[in-house]
Amino acid sequence: MKVDEVAFLLLGLAVIVVVARLLGTLAQKLGQPRVIGEILGGVMLGPTLFGGELTRTVFPADVGPALSLIATVGVAVFMFLVGLHLDDALPRGAGRVAATVSVSSVILPFGLGALLALHLLSRHPSDNRLAFVLFLGTAMAVTAFPVLARILADKGLIDTPIGGVALACAAVDDVLAWSMLAVVAAVAGDGGDLWRVLLVVPFAILLLRFLRPLLARLAAQRSGDSRLAVIGVGLAVAVGLFLSAQATEWMGLHQIFGAFLFGVTMPRQGAVSLRRIALPWIDRASAWVLLPVFFSAAGMKVDLSRTDGTGLGELALILLVAIGGKFGGAFLGARATGIQPRHATLLAILLNTRGLTELIALTVGLQLGVLDQSLYSLMVVMTLVTTAMTGPLLRYVYPPERVRRDTAAHNLEKESAS
Repeated sequence: MKVDEVAFLLLGLAVIVVVARLLGTLAQKLGQPRVIGEILGGVMLGPTLFGGELTRTVFPADVGPALSLIATVGVAVFMFLVGLHLDDALPRGAGRVAATVSVSSVILPFGLGALLALHLLSRHPSDNRLAFVLFLGTAMAVTAFPVLARILADKGLIDTPIGGVALACAAVDDVLAWSMLAVVAAVAGDGGDLWRVLLVVPFAILLLRFLRPLLARLAAQRSGDSRLAVIGVGLAVAVGLFLSAQATEWMGLHQIFGAFLFGVTMPRQGAVSLRRIALPWIDRASAWVLLPVFFSAAGMKVDLSRTDGTGLGELALILLVAIGGKFGGAFLGARATGIQPRHATLLAILLNTRGLTELIALTVGLQLGVLDQSLYSLMVVMTLVTTAMTGPLLRYVYPPERVRRDTAAHNLEKESAS
């Protein structure tokens, strides 16, 4: 890169980080997850405001490829962290309830989303109708496990029984969503290399059955407090993450699937030093720079300046299907397992949170050519609305004083049992 391009890139990164931190902090002060402010910051830096002048001034075309590369790395690292923490999100004893609620909270919104896709095809024609229908169904079924975990922690629900069930459901939803998105990616391809797509199954088995024990032994041998040893293991993880992401892309899927699989592959035992020393730095780099760049890159593709009455009608339908499908599926599934109405309602509200997971899925859909830019923009608005409504609805259905009372009662039960 030339000197002036490097200067513009550094300026763009500084703007992105400042806007993300300011709006993220403002969102927190308003009782919303940081991700709401960070996504809004990305939209504000895009063509929706000021006719795109701000985007062209701060982010000239020359720095676009570099920002896209950083955004891709950010998503890969995030998906690695999601896979890494997946086991931690599955509390013991919540399996049957989580499975029932997860399946029902995926099937209903997926079916309604597929029907909506058939309606939207007239205004958003697609070269691959099947991929379009499957993708829209998948997008409606997504739950943002990382954002949900943060909301549960902020509201004091993380250690309650219903919080544990919600976290387990969101984790299962994530696995189902990424699996369905992998199918969409395969269907959206030209079909010429189907044998490559099928290789993802033996590839996943190879990672989990053979590479995971090998990594566990490597981490155990280098589990001392030596920073050099931890750096060595960290570099090995970075190389493995890159190779896994490249492998799934070669198979005809997206890089995020390889990153997610490698996170799931990481050993939970014998890697104490790596988790204690390396992972906090990875989390900080992801939260401060990599993900804000992804939000900005995604926001720059959102253009609501040309949204007309028909577009607003489509947005209303999208919101109706997204909220009604997710809420109805989760509520009915929870009631079927014997959960009382108030807690079933709480679970439905929590699983309607889409956040960053949805934004990643939408970006993949745009890159695959399944979504056009106008529908992508409307789906991003849906992501913001469904995530922002979680906090206010929680305060109404499950006020803080009731949370404290139920948490105290649950802790008392645990002490009595022990």
